[in-house]
Amino acid sequence: MIEDKIADFVVRSKYEDLDDDTVNEIKKRFVDAVGVAYASMDSPAYNAIKHLADYSQGNALTFGIKNTEPGLSAFINSLLIRYLDFNDTYLSLEPLHPSDMFGTIISAASLFKKTGRDIIKAAAVGYAVSMKFCDSTTLRKKGYDHVNFTEIGMAAALSSLLNFDIDQTINTISIALVPHIALRESRVGSLTMWKAGATAESSRNSIFAALATLHGFTSTKTPLSGELGFVNIIARDINKNVFDDLDVNYMKKTYIKKYPVEYHAQAAVDASLYLSNKISVDKIKKIDVYTYEAAISILADKGKWNPENKETADHSLPFIIASTMINRSFWLENYNINEYRKAHDLMKKINIIEDYKYTNEYPEKLPIKIVINDDIEKYIDIPEGHYKRPMSLSSIEEKFIKLTNNKKLLDKLWHLDSMEAIEIE
Repeated sequence: MIEDKIADFVVRSKYEDLDDDTVNEIKKRFVDAVGVAYASMDSPAYNAIKHLADYSQGNALTFGIKNTEPGLSAFINSLLIRYLDFNDTYLSLEPLHPSDMFGTIISAASLFKKTGRDIIKAAAVGYAVSMKFCDSTTLRKKGYDHVNFTEIGMAAALSSLLNFDIDQTINTISIALVPHIALRESRVGSLTMWKAGATAESSRNSIFAALATLHGFTSTKTPLSGELGFVNIIARDINKNVFDDLDVNYMKKTYIKKYPVEYHAQAAVDASLYLSNKISVDKIKKIDVYTYEAAISILADKGKWNPENKETADHSLPFIIASTMINRSFWLENYNINEYRKAHDLMKKINIIEDYKYTNEYPEKLPIKIVINDDIEKYIDIPEGHYKRPMSLSSIEEKFIKLTNNKKLLDKLWHLDSMEAIEIE
């Protein structure tokens, strides 16, 4: 059964199984996730949710506020990592943002005095499990959210962190997953804070599941393969064979974002930047955008053509292209009501078309071709930050400093593998 394969992998995985490249890549994503979290602290979502800490007390490390109880801590940490849509990505049959799980790992590690190496090992395990689920089937097309896979990965990561045995690992996955199936509704049309809240809720569910398991609370032993389990109800087409080669070094296939936009729009920003230097906006009569199905269904459905908030705008391919062309740049300041209105006229000139060749090339390539006035064009298939075209260490550091203005924190985070206890401040 899939549960057994995952649990066996969790239990047998050791820090020594990670190669040097994997350790370095996890540290990069840890640094990246913390940087994005710090930059999210002035967001409306954080300003709303942080007040819940007034109603609870606890000892779990929490970004930005006093320590609080584990579930809320994990929720806030993962919310901050995810809110700006600027942390890492994995694209397969299902997309994923695996560094979301650092939110719950950090909370648990602070409670149980775990080392930096414990965190790295747990992350490697969680990445591998959640990514393999993305390779096994799609949830998006069935109306379910990818955070279901994140949640399983988080449960596996915490089981690794807490050195659970096989039965405890399966039990943690069970408590996290069975009562908490997430629907895709939070990602269609005009979006809200729950776009980031969904993975934060998975983070909270996972740490609750791990703590309940630790103290002997039991759940079904077949959350995935049972008669009414995840596979039979939601994922009958799952490819079980992908779980035969679970590997702690698999996370190297994830991508880091250069721009604060949904990953399917990363190449669009670079293409638009190139074209913005070739023609002035007032000379543009039409813009034809050719790309693959996933980019269109996620970033160009009818709810994405008149964004009025950040949550929708960072998932709006027409806005991202128009705003980049107008400003000749794209960063967090592009997200405000004046920018949405400024981009509206140019967005009306944009046509987005599926190229079936591009769809067939996805996810090995992420092709986009932007053509202006049937004249000038730019094609990009691998954006910077993709594992086939990785961001340099200096670029990752530049991103972190731009987000946090905190070189001292950056220097500390790079030493994650030598930390005796988790330190963020």
